[in-house]
Amino acid sequence: MRCPFCRHPDSRVVDSREADEGAVIRRRRSCPQCGRRFTTVEDVALSVIKRGGVTEPFSRSKVVAGVRRACQGRPVDDVALAKLGQQVEEAVRADGRAEVPAHDVGLAILGPLRELDEVAYLRFASVYRSFATLEDFEQAISELRRDRAARSPGSPREPDAHPAPFVGATSPPGG
Repeated sequence: MRCPFCRHPDSRVVDSREADEGAVIRRRRSCPQCGRRFTTVEDVALSVIKRGGVTEPFSRSKVVAGVRRACQGRPVDDVALAKLGQQVEEAVRADGRAEVPAHDVGLAILGPLRELDEVAYLRFASVYRSFATLEDFEQAISELRRDRAARSPGSPREPDAHPAPFVGATSPPGG
């Protein structure tokens, strides 16, 4: 690393620390020529490959802006959107790939958005999955209902759930 003060082509690393949960590395360096110290910041680049093949840098703010449109008119605050953006970025970076297809970014959005707000999830999923018919919406709503019923044991069965099989032909007592 070139010294920013005397332009000497080499420097010595004095200390290294992770920042932003490991996404960034800060290094304290010392120049052997002039003896001055300086800090460098190394960031792991993450790129998104769009459908047309164009590559662009990953942008957490772009993820949040897209989700914000789906959440319009819903009781979702900026803190929740920022947290969702962080979750999406962490999920995408967890793969360890430098380039990620846009489709994978969309998939990483769907899970946290579903937990955040079901209506916003349906809005986003309808665009992302290209819902074309009313049946597409009905299927997505049925999935949400099944998942909600599965998460809360003891809750009443949803109308589209399969009833328990009839075991006996006898009437209940007193009936």
